[in-house]
Amino acid sequence: MKEFEPEELAGYNGENDKPVYIAYQGKIYDVTESRLWKTGLHMRRHHAGTDLTTDLQAAPHTEEVIERYPQVGILKKEEIPGREVPNVLTWLLDANPFFRRHPHPMTVHFPIVFLLCNPFFNILYLITGNGAFETTALHCLAGGILFTVVAMLTGLLTWWYNYMAKMLKPVAIKIPLSLVMLIFAIIVFIWRINDPRVLDNLQGANILYLILVLSLFPLVSVIGWFGANMTFPLEKE
Repeated sequence: MKEFEPEELAGYNGENDKPVYIAYQGKIYDVTESRLWKTGLHMRRHHAGTDLTTDLQAAPHTEEVIERYPQVGILKKEEIPGREVPNVLTWLLDANPFFRRHPHPMTVHFPIVFLLCNPFFNILYLITGNGAFETTALHCLAGGILFTVVAMLTGLLTWWYNYMAKMLKPVAIKIPLSLVMLIFAIIVFIWRINDPRVLDNLQGANILYLILVLSLFPLVSVIGWFGANMTFPLEKE
């Protein structure tokens, strides 16, 4: 069996009349004849020419589907300088493939919900004058700050392990915007704790408070958009 370097495998992506190869458990399969791989993109998220060992953990089918296709080679294990994985971490990832990709997608939903709820409930408070809405907004903000830190840490781990810490465009946008979002959220939280009636008098500096609150909505939306696009890439025309 031919041994493929990861870079060589990447060339078999179905483009320019190339065959469509994928790797699973160190084996490389030719799935060119599959109608689901005709474009080199399976289910709008799995790219040909890559190792799908981890991705199959979340697939609705078993490895038997892949094993129906002819094996054309084996994948050479990639050794990346500066990316040596500690033995304990290697054992954890091998024993629990879940931790390779899922922690970030699982935790990132919490800051999205909490930080979107903060401007939503603050707006309801301004419209109705019901103090319960403003209190709820504060509690959501606290949860958003906590889980933003968790999501950022799991995101960095996923980026390092699954994307070899390559500075992809979505990552280059998400990292600085996430820091800005976290800083804005902390400023709003501290401001609100020190001045519980800040929204009752929207004059002067208090207007800035409302602007920071409302800015959480576009920040969360942009970060979420690029994150989702990494998991479910837009289909090119």
